[in-house]
Amino acid sequence: MTTSETIHSTFTLERHYAAPPAAVFAAWADPAVKARWFAGGGGEHELDFRVGGRERVLGRHDGKVLTFEARYQDIVQGERIVSSSTLSSDDTLSTVSITTVEFVPDGDGTRLVLTEQGTYLDGHEQPAWREQGTASQLDALTAELDALTAELDATRTAG
Repeated sequence: MTTSETIHSTFTLERHYAAPPAAVFAAWADPAVKARWFAGGGGEHELDFRVGGRERVLGRHDGKVLTFEARYQDIVQGERIVSSSTLSSDDTLSTVSITTVEFVPDGDGTRLVLTEQGTYLDGHEQPAWREQGTASQLDALTAELDALTAELDATRTAG
């Protein structure tokens, strides 16, 4: 008989971005932009951003193939994204989760609120690891939005 372990955990992360909600939302919806900040270097990324659409990221960690797959359950343009996802290491299911991302106008910028409810299976992933990885992705989004803003400002100045 095998012993299985199930951990349930929820975390919420908030960030403030200087860009308006439409621009922050677009960074989640545009496949090329999202691949840069979400998938990291070297990973394969596919994005079909629509209700019922799928997102898939393939990468490697410690010699194993990591596969992240998500389905978009709800999308409210510029306001909210809800997805369900799995993370597998090689062929072993590690995590099943539901993620909600909210884009709230905040002055001239956006307050992003990301809440993830996860089920972590058999010790293959820990809630703290997922929270840290997600926080790193949101930091990468900051850098991506800063670069896009600088590019737009340069275009305006040159034009």
